[in-house]
Parts: sequence; C-alpha cells; structure tokens
Amino acid sequence: MKINKVVGPVPSGLKYEGSDFKSKGLVKWCPGCGDYAVLASLHKAMAEIGVAPENTVVVSGIGCSSRLPYYMGTYGMHTIHGRGAAVATGVKVANPDLNVWLMSGDGDSMAIGGNHFIHMIRRNVGINMVLFNNKIYGLTKGQYSPTSDRGFVSKSSPFGTVEDPFIPGELVFGARGTFFARTLDVEMGLTSKCMVAAHHHPGTSVIEALVNCMIFNNGTHKEFSDRAVRADKTIILEHGKPMIYGKDRNKGLVLDGLTLKSVTIGENGIEESDILLHDAHSVNPILHQMLATMHETDGMPVALGVIRDVKAPVYEEELVSQIADVQEKSTIETVQQHLDALTRWTVE
Repeated sequence: MKINKVVGPVPSGLKYEGSDFKSKGLVKWCPGCGDYAVLASLHKAMAEIGVAPENTVVVSGIGCSSRLPYYMGTYGMHTIHGRGAAVATGVKVANPDLNVWLMSGDGDSMAIGGNHFIHMIRRNVGINMVLFNNKIYGLTKGQYSPTSDRGFVSKSSPFGTVEDPFIPGELVFGARGTFFARTLDVEMGLTSKCMVAAHHHPGTSVIEALVNCMIFNNGTHKEFSDRAVRADKTIILEHGKPMIYGKDRNKGLVLDGLTLKSVTIGENGIEESDILLHDAHSVNPILHQMLATMHETDGMPVALGVIRDVKAPVYEEELVSQIADVQEKSTIETVQQHLDALTRWTVE
C-alpha cells in the first residue's frame, strides 16, 4: 500500500480521563520531586487531547525524568542516553499517524543528546518534547549540568562552575524552532495548557518544564517559583493579550529601543495601551528570544506559557509526499530492477 498523505494523530471520538493514560506501575521518584506534577499534567492533557492510548507513544532517554514512559498507559520506549530524539524521530517517520512524545532532562538533551536535540528541531519532526530542567544530574547523584548557573557548587564543581549555562529557548530558536513554551512544576494548569497547545502545533514542539530536585538541587527555582513572589517574578504569556503581570496586575513589558523593559502602569505616564501585545505567531523570532532570555537581566520576570508557535513545513509530511511523488514517476517495481538500474564499475 502506498501512503501519499499524512493524516496525523486524530482524536478517537471517545471521552477519556487522566486515569486512562496511567499505567499500573508504582511511580518511583523521590518524595516531593517536581516530576510528579509534570506527569499528572501530562495525564490530564492527553485526556483532553483525546488521541487513544494505543495510538500514543512516549519515548525517553536516560535520567530521572526519563522513567516517565513506565508510568504511562500508552506505548513507550526507555532508550539510551541522549538518543531519545533519534528514536522518537524514527517512530514518527515510520508511522506519522502516531501521537509521539519525548521526555528528556537537561543533561540528557542539552549535553549527551545536544546534537540530536538541535537536528530534531531543525527538521521540524512532529514530536512533542517535554524538557525537565532541574539544573543538575540527579540520577547520577548531583553533578552540575549544562543548565547549572555560573558558580554553581556541586560534587563535580566543588569550587563553583566557571562557565555559563545553556538557556534551552536560545537553542530552540538557534535551531530554527517553531514552538517553544516554558512552565513551572507548581503551575500544573499552565503545564497542561502548554501540552495541549504543543499537540496542536504541526512539527516539533519543546516545552521547558522547570522542576525541583528535592535531593540534589532543592530550591533551584525558588527565587521565582515561591508562591510569595511568583506573581511578581514571572509573567504568563498569552497570544494576543498584553504582557501584564504582578500580584496587583500593574506591571508590564514595553520596548525601550531594542531592549525589553518592565514598567509600572500608572507611573511616568505609562498606560495599559502602552504595554506590548504577545504575538506567538510572529515568524520573526527576535522578540520571542528576548522574552525567553529576559530573566537574565535584574528586575525582569521569567516568561512562562507559549512563547513561540509558528507554522513551517513538517518533516514527515514532506518525506511522505516526496516518496509518493518518486513512486508515481518510477518504472521500477522490483528490487532486481532497482539493482540493474544502478551504476556499475568493472575493476581490472
């Protein structure tokens, strides 16, 4: 049978509950680990998406977060370190109608699997990736990772790191990524929303989930994730809505030349109409990158929600179309005919 068009994963028409996507296996993460919240958000999101569990595949690499496929009532593959993106690509290309998810950590995807990460994004394969970022190698008991902050003290950096970390969003945009979202483990509703949006995005979607590691890096995100300061230290972006945040909803973002700036509505003549509107569908990635990295500047919030969501050709659709086109034009019907048509050399 010749496949000449990708339908993609479609809802079964049945109504699901989160429990339909849970496995019967015991979840084995440390008590209080942020991964629990992401797992629960994923169960909820998959029920809302409505694609049947038997048409869903969850792939992972190696690390604490990569145990997640065991906790899903779907098909799953726990692969090798850093290679989850390659395996997930193979699954999606072999059967584009499957709903394919990839679970990975900051070490698995940013270090060992860094090359696979950027090329999956560049190709725009129809994979939904959740990147668990706790800024540490937890499974191997506490070495610094590519996202650990400069000066971070760990078992492998006893005097502090002397290098700057990756910001995953920058890598996504550098690889010409078409979808990037960020969430916190404690923002479970937002996490589910980002996952549903990722599913509906054609091509590769990356969700950076900032999670806490209770044992080896407890409190790594508390500077902005703590309930007491979260509203003033984070901003949840929504397409088409003004970039307003703060516990009193009186702070906002404006452009000051080529730089993002936080202002207070009602001060210095600033009105709500002066605040930038979020356009996640803008093809130009410059403002998206500025939003993803602005927290590096003192006084600026951490951007959460869907930061970028633009359309571009999807790898498996292009591949299937190309194969169908070549098959239609080719007169070769057997392997022997193919071999006979190859260029031959005589070695004398």
